[in-house]
Amino acid sequence: MHLYKIWLSPPHLNGAELKYIQEAIAQNWVSPYGENVDEFEKSLEAYFDVNDVALVNSGTSAIHLSLILAGVKQGDEVIVPTLNFAGCVNPILYQNAIPLFVDSEMDTFNMDPTLVQELIENKIKLGNKPKAILAVDIFGIPCKLNDLASLSKKYDIPLIEDAADAIGATLDDKPLGSFGEMGILSFNGNKVLTTSGGGALIASDPELIARAKYLSNQAREIKPYYLHREVGYNYMMSNILAGIGRGQMGVLQERLARRREIYATYQRELAHIDCLEFINDLPNAQSNRWLSVVLIHDNKANVTRDDLYHHLEKNEIESRPVWNPMHLQPAFNKYPYFGSDVAESIFKKGLCLPSGSSMTDNELQFVIDKVKELF
Repeated sequence: MHLYKIWLSPPHLNGAELKYIQEAIAQNWVSPYGENVDEFEKSLEAYFDVNDVALVNSGTSAIHLSLILAGVKQGDEVIVPTLNFAGCVNPILYQNAIPLFVDSEMDTFNMDPTLVQELIENKIKLGNKPKAILAVDIFGIPCKLNDLASLSKKYDIPLIEDAADAIGATLDDKPLGSFGEMGILSFNGNKVLTTSGGGALIASDPELIARAKYLSNQAREIKPYYLHREVGYNYMMSNILAGIGRGQMGVLQERLARRREIYATYQRELAHIDCLEFINDLPNAQSNRWLSVVLIHDNKANVTRDDLYHHLEKNEIESRPVWNPMHLQPAFNKYPYFGSDVAESIFKKGLCLPSGSSMTDNELQFVIDKVKELF
C-alpha cells in the first residue's frame, strides 16, 4: 500500500499564483474587478485568438450564459451528449428548456454527429427545430467538431462548444473552445488549469461577450445609481481567483506535456494486457489528456471495471468510472434519448486513472504496477 493517497487530478500550483494574489490584496482589489481579471482575460484572448473573453465563477455559469445568448427559452430543445457531466445539462433546465440526449461514438467517446443529423432532420419534419447544439469535448478529447460545425451551418442552429475539460487540446491546430459560436472553459480545482473555481465564455463576436458580462453582473445598467431593466446573475470571477489563473497560464504548456506523457506511459506499459483499451486521437487532433481513460473489456480473468476501481482504492489510488449517461440519471431520465447503448457500454467499461500533472514517475509506476497486479 502507498504511504499516501494518489489522487485522480489534484490542483497543481507553481508558486507564481501567490505573487498575483498578494498584489491584489495589497491593492485592496478582491472584488470581481482588478488587474488580475483584466490580464487573465487578455491572456486567454491571445491564446484563443479572439477579441474578448468573459471570466465567470464556473463553467456551468458560462454554459447558462451561452444558452441565454443563443436565445434558448422555455420549451426550446437543446441537443447535448448523454455521456456527460450534469453541470452541462442543468443550465438547459435553468432555462426551462428540454435536453435532447444523444448517444456517443466509439472513436472519441463524444456525441455522434450522424445521430445529431438524424435527430435534427426528424425534428425539422415535426416543425420543431432544436434551438442549439451543445457539444462536449469529454475528458479533453476533441469531438468531431468539423462535422458538428457543418451541421450547425447547414441547419442554422448555433453550436456551443463545451471545452470545460479541454483547454490546450487542438483540432487542425486550432484550440478547442473556439469552434462554435461560443466556447466554454472550466477552471475547477481538478482541471489542467485551475483558479480553484471558475470558468470563461469565449466568442468571436464581442457583442456576445459584452452582453455576457452585463448579465453576469446582475444586469446592472451603467448609471450612477442602480438600474436593472432585466434579470441578471451573480456570475463574475473575483480578482483573487483570476490571480491564480494568471499564475497558471505561464505553465500551461508544461502541464499539458505532463498529462500527455502520463497517458502515453499508461498506453505503453499496459499494452500487453489485451482486455485494456486506450483510444488514440483522431487525425489532426490532439487531446489534452485531462484524464486518462481506459476501457476494461471482457477477459479471461473476469476482471471488471468495478474490480479495478476497488483494487486501486484499496491501495490508496483514486480512480473514477467515466460519466454515468445523463439519460439514465433519475434527475434527467424523463427527457428524450436518441441512440443505442454505446454511451452505456463506455460507462460500464470505462475507468479514469490518476492523471494529475504533479504525479511523480514513482507514483505513476506504482499505479501501473497495481493495475498489472490485478490482471
